[in-house]
This record gives sequence, structure tokens and C-alpha cells, in this order.
Amino acid sequence: MSSHIVIFQLLMFIFIIGIFFAVFFVVRSLLTKQPSNKDSIEQKLDRIIELLEKEKRN
Repeated sequence: MSSHIVIFQLLMFIFIIGIFFAVFFVVRSLLTKQPSNKDSIEQKLDRIIELLEKEKRN
């Protein structure tokens, strides 16, 4: 009977750790995606500024 309790506790412990790692990796992936979007937006804005400056010169 007590061995069933130990197995159940180990499974629950592994399950809780699995949830923790799942949340950790989801948050990490969301945080790493945002800067790449910022970089591409900055590059596009830089390109627009360059084109506008060229138009002003002409």
C-alpha cells in the first residue's frame, strides 16, 4: 500500500516539474520573438528614413 503512495507522489512531482518547464519555455520563446520583431521594424524604419532623405535631396 505505501509503495503505491510513493509512486503516486513521484509521478505528481514529475508532473509539477514538467508544468514548470513548459511554462518556462513558453515564456522564453515569447520573449525571444519580440526583439527580432523590434529589429525588423527598426530596419524598415531606417529604410523609410533613408528613402525620405533621398527624396528631399532631389
